[in-house]
Amino acid sequence: MIKASASGPKAPNGHSKEQELPLVLVRRPPNFHFPFKHRLETHFHLLDPLDSVPPESTHSFISRHSPSVRALLCVDPTPISRDLSSLLHSLQFIVCSTARVDHVDLQEYRCRSIAVSNVGKAFSSDVADLAVGLLIDVLRKSPPETGTFGLDCGLGMGNSRLDSRLFLLGGKRVGIVGLGGIGAEIVKKLESFGCAISYNSRRKRPSVPFRWYKNVYDLAINSDILIVCCALTEETHYIINKDVMTALGKEGVIINVGRGALIDEEELLQLLVRGELVGAGLAVFENEPDVPGELFSLNNLVLFPHCAVATPEYFDALEELIPTNLKAFFKSKPLQSLVEFE
Repeated sequence: MIKASASGPKAPNGHSKEQELPLVLVRRPPNFHFPFKHRLETHFHLLDPLDSVPPESTHSFISRHSPSVRALLCVDPTPISRDLSSLLHSLQFIVCSTARVDHVDLQEYRCRSIAVSNVGKAFSSDVADLAVGLLIDVLRKSPPETGTFGLDCGLGMGNSRLDSRLFLLGGKRVGIVGLGGIGAEIVKKLESFGCAISYNSRRKRPSVPFRWYKNVYDLAINSDILIVCCALTEETHYIINKDVMTALGKEGVIINVGRGALIDEEELLQLLVRGELVGAGLAVFENEPDVPGELFSLNNLVLFPHCAVATPEYFDALEELIPTNLKAFFKSKPLQSLVEFE
């Protein structure tokens, strides 16, 4: 167990209580205080450069403590600089309090055999709920709105008859782009609707009974709906481009609950305007928080703020997952919600 150098209340054996707690280096933005800090402090000695007394530069603080630091908690998605990373010679585990890990140099940490976890497990079900909700909303709202809400709305009583295929989710061919924690939860929910599932991911998963497509283009050709929930990397930037969206076809639907830049937003807009897609549902946007005004004018596009995980259940799960993972690390037990290296 790592021994801290800071002084604190004495335990019965004469050592300070803090000296007997495992050290965890905390990286957070100024004036940001994470709500589960008090829970962590009962099990770990948190080393936070922003709390140093007297004030000390982050570089100096980390340099002084680096020989003892095996675990790093990143409370926000601020990039971990190479300069900071190079100081942490003893680092073995990085815990991210977000699902996104594009602020972490996964290639470097793979080479250094440093495990990286996120909190995808904590909110996968929340995001999956939203993805399916968006999908149903798109299927119901895709035809032009009539402004009529009577029982005869859209059924030929003075309005254009609507194609019933647009309303039925059951039996649709749904392609999942990214079969991670969120993708797996989406599949569970869609199976109950009788959807035909296929997926694209970095590699085929032998334990998964659904058809795997090596590239997203082929997945689109063989799908009615694409649900995008993979991580954003250099390789997946604009993974849903014009060719993929065109391959999906005029009756295709796209749902994005991953990251905005996974889809070429401008091309999506043009295809929706021209009626070359039935509809789309977006809970993430390419240039957040700025959302193009044109998106709000389309009646075949459903928009939702980037806050799918703002549920009490998520925050409870978050406060449970991070301490549990850190405890498991220091006890050499299996870790949860690990990020897969390519």
